Amino acid sequence: MNMRHSIGLGRIFGIPLRLHYTWFIIFVLLTISLVVYFPGDYPLEQRILSGILTSGLFFASIVAHELAHSALAIHNHIAVKDITLFVFGGVSQITREATHPRTEFLIAVVGPLASLALGGIFYGVHLLLAAHPLLAAFMLWLAIINVILAVFNLVPGFPLDGGRMLRAIVWQRTNNYQKATSIATKVGRGIAYAFIAVGIVIALAYHSWLNGLWLVFIGWFLHDAARASYQQALLREYLSGITVRHVMDHGCPLVARDFSLRDLAQQYILPTGRTCFPVTREAELEGMITLQQIGKISKAKWDSTLVQDVMTPASKLKTTYPDQDILALLQEMNNEIANHMPVIERGKVIGVLNREDLNRFLRTRTSLGMMRLVN
Repeated sequence: MNMRHSIGLGRIFGIPLRLHYTWFIIFVLLTISLVVYFPGDYPLEQRILSGILTSGLFFASIVAHELAHSALAIHNHIAVKDITLFVFGGVSQITREATHPRTEFLIAVVGPLASLALGGIFYGVHLLLAAHPLLAAFMLWLAIINVILAVFNLVPGFPLDGGRMLRAIVWQRTNNYQKATSIATKVGRGIAYAFIAVGIVIALAYHSWLNGLWLVFIGWFLHDAARASYQQALLREYLSGITVRHVMDHGCPLVARDFSLRDLAQQYILPTGRTCFPVTREAELEGMITLQQIGKISKAKWDSTLVQDVMTPASKLKTTYPDQDILALLQEMNNEIANHMPVIERGKVIGVLNREDLNRFLRTRTSLGMMRLVN
């Protein structure tokens, strides 16, 4: 999920919590639905406040579901980058997949178990609030929706929890992670198509357009999520064990800040065909200049314009180091929309990591069937 479209809400047990912009859509729609659905003989203001509270508790339940996944992942030494709430609920972003099918199964099953436990808790609160019918009705709704959430996530379609449990089982039996992922993904796509088909039937045969379209939307989302998750799993396999050192441009020239743009173009850009250059003094990073920045300056001013006049200063640059895991860095580059990163070792610039080089490297490994560069 693209973090550029989300906002930070702080941390829960050290895990960053983020809110995707699509969350506001479902929060408003859910609150309106609750206000309309529940008894109309209560004051509108009271129903609105109760609806907002219930929506908030529902999403708190989703956070608890994701925290259960995250806690078990951390217990198994798998770092959790963040938890993000979005239109369909929530997702925990972990830095790597489980290395054993049993771990995968336990991390997947703990989420639905947490939702079932919450369903029981809300049902107990519903009984305690019997003297307050409106609040009791909202608590009952929360109990039911958490049970539905648990059951839905147990559907054996990747990337739902049930799909991850299925992958763990196939992985255990075949001892082949990639094959297990492929099978779980195909089942997930089949379930997605089933949702879409049922939604169309409900919409056309029973004229229940809202429910039908909602099922179609869920099916479409599950299909895309299954495909994206499978591609991500393959990406992890392709880049397993690969560091920046394997992909970086070791021969990128270092330029001085007092170079004119004319000299830079004639001495470095035209002979090498490169589009970005670290700006250094005695190999220490001072900035970065790109062909795009140069292109914004009129050629008539190239003789009088220095590199330092248009470069991005070092304080605003993201840097990396040669032994950094490339998969984690790729996610960082996507989030920051960074196409180039200077590579620093012992305080000196030793090269540049370019997105184009990384994409070409990935295409090559894909074509060669994941031949590993490191043992």
